[in-house]
Amino acid sequence: MNAVRRNAPGLLAWFAGIVFFLPIAWMALTSFHSESDAATNPPSFAAALTLDGYREFFGVDGGASPWPALINSTVASLVSTLLVLLLALPAAYALSIRPVRKWTDVLFFFLSTKMLPVVAGLLPIYLFAKNAGLLDNIWLLVVLHTSMNLPIAVWMMRSFLAEVPVAVIEAAQLDGARLPTVLRRVVAPIAAPGIAATALICFIFSWNELLFARVLTGVVAETAPVFLTGFITSQGLFLAKVCAASLVISLPVLAAGFAAQDKLVQGLSLGAVK
Repeated sequence: MNAVRRNAPGLLAWFAGIVFFLPIAWMALTSFHSESDAATNPPSFAAALTLDGYREFFGVDGGASPWPALINSTVASLVSTLLVLLLALPAAYALSIRPVRKWTDVLFFFLSTKMLPVVAGLLPIYLFAKNAGLLDNIWLLVVLHTSMNLPIAVWMMRSFLAEVPVAVIEAAQLDGARLPTVLRRVVAPIAAPGIAATALICFIFSWNELLFARVLTGVVAETAPVFLTGFITSQGLFLAKVCAASLVISLPVLAAGFAAQDKLVQGLSLGAVK
């Protein structure tokens, strides 16, 4: 009984991991089936494997190429994430290491901007983009993604930067370091796990954003999630093709999470244990 209780958290963690992994595994398996096999009910585990879904996604048989959409998503996600970090770092510094008056009210204001339903701001932004000639422009998405991710980035990084020893910063200032130098050479290396965790979350949010991209883009600035929705039709079979497209579009996020998993764990747990 004691052994069961001692191993229970580990077993529960394994069970939760398997439950979360099963849909991804099922999507990957379905992507290698033909459309007729993917549409069977109950599903056939022993169906023949094929690459037809991936051929259709990459336009091998004459379909639309996904590379422009993938490049647009990459540009929007990377540039907006970089801008968020550049703006959030000094803001979090001011709210943590050099706190302003009523800094809790400032943080609540940042968080309150996320309470507005996205669809409520869709029409004003669309009208602004139309009148400004910015429809189907990837840089409009960069600005929108930056503004949407900035509040949560400031909120996260404030807690990370609060763990930076003030004595180290004061020592750098006594040596004549100005604020940009302190942020770049002192604060950023110490808070690197937290910055990496914030960057990864902002990248994921930007890569997965669909509503604004669906309404504000057309052909030139089409992103990967919008390109994915084009495979869903009212007639015909498309399950295997959608699974193949979903798996390919998910790979950058999965690769980024795997590459930064140690920083992510350190960042999200920073300050959890005193």
